[in-house]
Amino acid sequence: MRLIYIQRKTKKERRFSTKMGMFSPKVTYIKKMVFGLPYRTLHKYRETYYGEVKDCADCSIAR
Repeated sequence: MRLIYIQRKTKKERRFSTKMGMFSPKVTYIKKMVFGLPYRTLHKYRETYYGEVKDCADCSIAR
């Protein structure tokens, strides 16, 4: 068993953008795992409807 490793996980989230409004993109999280527990998120990005990959900083999570 490795002690420190990187894990990538994709899930759907509800996001809000000023240009598009509400939408549900696939958001991919890249996390650093230590002893099987998440230590910190290294990067997160989302896929657009057209297949482009964008950073999640330009849209916020709607609640």
